[in-house]
Amino acid sequence: MTLKDKKILLGICGSIAAYKAAFLTRLLIKAGAEVQVLMTPAATGFISPLTLSTLSNRTVLTNISSEKTWNNHVELGLWADAMLIAPVTATTLAKMAHAICDNIIVATYLSARCPVFVAPAMDLDMWKHPATQDNIDRLNSFGNHLIPVEHGDLASGLIGDGRMAEPEHILQHLEGFFLKKKTLSGKKALVTAGPTHEAIDPVRFIGNRSTGKMGIAIAESLAERGASVTLILGPSNFQPVHPNIELIKIQTAAEMFQAAENLFKKTDIAVLSAAVADYRPMKTETSKIKKSNQNLSIELERTIDIAASLGKLKRKNQLIVGFALETDNELENAKSKLERKNFDFIVLNSLKDKGAGFAHDTNKITIIGRDNKIQHFELKSKKNVAEDIVNEIASIL
Repeated sequence: MTLKDKKILLGICGSIAAYKAAFLTRLLIKAGAEVQVLMTPAATGFISPLTLSTLSNRTVLTNISSEKTWNNHVELGLWADAMLIAPVTATTLAKMAHAICDNIIVATYLSARCPVFVAPAMDLDMWKHPATQDNIDRLNSFGNHLIPVEHGDLASGLIGDGRMAEPEHILQHLEGFFLKKKTLSGKKALVTAGPTHEAIDPVRFIGNRSTGKMGIAIAESLAERGASVTLILGPSNFQPVHPNIELIKIQTAAEMFQAAENLFKKTDIAVLSAAVADYRPMKTETSKIKKSNQNLSIELERTIDIAASLGKLKRKNQLIVGFALETDNELENAKSKLERKNFDFIVLNSLKDKGAGFAHDTNKITIIGRDNKIQHFELKSKKNVAEDIVNEIASIL
């Protein structure tokens, strides 16, 4: 059973579809999950907390605090393996999208570190309104999972999109998510991420604007699928939190290559997302270079090409993913790099795309395969982009 022993937070908002939450709770319990129900005050007018408490065998929480107790939304967010809000109304969607924290569901959502799923329920015109769609896009960009609305009879008497997905379909989404997480069990993955810093003197270096966010998200996604991951991370203010990730911190391209080469022979999957400096100073000064009235020239030499070096060592049963960040002739340059460096597929970023590239929380990618198959993706959170990349890895394996 995919959901056996999984801890699920079920949030219920004030919609006529709230009556379906009783069936959903029963299905989750039957699938082996532990269910903690949270309700907005408006939801209690549609379905009784007593009903849901009886089905879940847990006290239903409707407020952050009451006269008797403090309901710790932070602990709830840490406890859960997944948070599911079904139904979620247009009001709560807006509150989640803009951090308006006035009920226990939004407070817990803002504290949750687990995957979050939303199953909207509203009338046709409310669903299609640009404001609602903007909030949906915003929540998607945060890495949340949308369970699509369904077409059919609505409470208003209209027929169209806006119905909350049926409980059986919601259950399938959750089961599919957790089943997918097992697909890379037993695989060893190597990920390089972040920039490298090549020293000029003790206080200055050559580097780039990479933060490592994309590579960290890929490492997290691989680990969530069951892979044993080693992340070789250049200078970054960020780091992974998944317990299945071994972190190796480096500074220079030479250090990154040494660490990657040592691990590569035992690796099934290598994702080379680091923005490695192409050049380094031929001479590193041991003391700080003092400013003068003269121009300063620094002679540079090439750093080792980590991707090309590992590509030459690649065995038949290994998979290598490369990255290309381009500003001109993007597809042609990426395809050339794919062939030259013996990648199985390459992930292309263009700095011409708004919201893509270094320092953003979002990214927009194109995946190019060795069969010349080209897949274009929309702008997404880096977490969701990482899932797209790992989906491609899993499909090849």
